[in-house]
Amino acid sequence: MTEGGAVLPWLVIRQDEGGNRYRVGRYATRAEAERVADRLGTRGHQQLYVVEKADRAVT
Repeated sequence: MTEGGAVLPWLVIRQDEGGNRYRVGRYATRAEAERVADRLGTRGHQQLYVVEKADRAVT
């Protein structure tokens, strides 16, 4: 998938306590997606943030 011509295969997914999953964003590299997920995860909320490759993600 492309956004402005860039390939963005890495997703950050938020999963809440009820098991609901939401795509937070798409990123060009796994490292970039992991930095975002780590930053969001340190905010003290009960949500889980995971990184998945777009072709394997179920969103």
